[in-house]
Amino acid sequence: MADFLVLGAGMVGIGAALALQAQGHAVRVIDQRGPGEETSHGNAGVIQAEARAPYAMPRDLATLLRYGLGRSNDFRLDPTVLPGSARALLDYFRHSAPARHAQVIPHYAALVARATADHGTLVADAGADALIRRTGLGEIYETAQDFDARAQTATDFAETHGLALRCVDGSDLRSEEPALTRSPAGAIVWDESWSTSDPGALVRAYAKLFETRGGTILQSAVHQITETITGWRVDRDGGHLSAEHLVVALGPWSPAMLKPLGYRVPMVMKRGYHGHYDMQGNLARPYLLADHGVVMSTMARGLRITTGAHLARTTAPQNLAQLTHGAAAAGALVGLNGPVPDSQWQGVRPCLPRMLPMVGRAPRHEKLWFNFGHGHQGLTLGPTTGALLADIVDGRDDALTQALAP
Repeated sequence: MADFLVLGAGMVGIGAALALQAQGHAVRVIDQRGPGEETSHGNAGVIQAEARAPYAMPRDLATLLRYGLGRSNDFRLDPTVLPGSARALLDYFRHSAPARHAQVIPHYAALVARATADHGTLVADAGADALIRRTGLGEIYETAQDFDARAQTATDFAETHGLALRCVDGSDLRSEEPALTRSPAGAIVWDESWSTSDPGALVRAYAKLFETRGGTILQSAVHQITETITGWRVDRDGGHLSAEHLVVALGPWSPAMLKPLGYRVPMVMKRGYHGHYDMQGNLARPYLLADHGVVMSTMARGLRITTGAHLARTTAPQNLAQLTHGAAAAGALVGLNGPVPDSQWQGVRPCLPRMLPMVGRAPRHEKLWFNFGHGHQGLTLGPTTGALLADIVDGRDDALTQALAP
């Protein structure tokens, strides 16, 4: 049995802590916020069993121009971010080339294929079934042309990866979803995906399970990590902690924590927003509004609308244009009574250019472990990469672990 300290109490950090604990290790978690209060709280709440390929950067000139000119709600760009993000964006563009992307897909698919099963074990053990819906994920299309085109590509993708898929016309969708106020052209429904009515509460349920099993969670800011003869020292508010092994699972804050140790980790920081709205009725599942670049989902605080990506400096002011557009689009499909007070959020999705999370032993330091860079899929993949990290610690070495290695 070894002594581990995990930096980060989001879904990824708690997933790693539970997996290491299950292998018999003594584990503590430290974060300046409570479990699930940062990036893990702000997502669309989908455990995406259908997401067998990572999001590649568009490479066609028309799409790039549309993004650059702000003509797509999927993506907004603050040009002042470009100088500081040039290396990461160029690496992302290079890895998005079709041949390179194709090499990544089998590894990414192998991760995602485990996601619902890995969550399912923790959901059962944590008694968190009330937070989970096993009703799938939908994509809504406004025009018949777009719906027909997507139905073809989605069917091909589903056949390739052995996924369950339904193509539903607008009138049938409205029968499934009485809360819809009109019928769109149609929807794609991925029946194997799950969702949660409260992502933060799900992380907290897993964190409580970790504590029940003997783990410790400390709430404190971490200022510096230093290698010692016996392992690692972590300087925090009010003192320091020592541990034999250290896991960095700080999402978008991981590169800054590792920089003093000589690691330069290029990361694309995609800002995202959400807001909650009082809604008439409920939806059975989350839906991507494909023409508007947002996901709408019934959650504990109302209808959550979650935006796509906003590439901006970390210090840039809040820009709610994508959320405002998304709320108007959702309001054209369901009855909204207005925003829920104090329910807006913004956060950062930690996207690595290679489009795979970084999981494994640090290249130049003993007993230092990485588990970050999950992009849009931290909620989906937290328990899975945690289990893989625990296996790597105990000596697993195969094609998947090599693909994820720092």
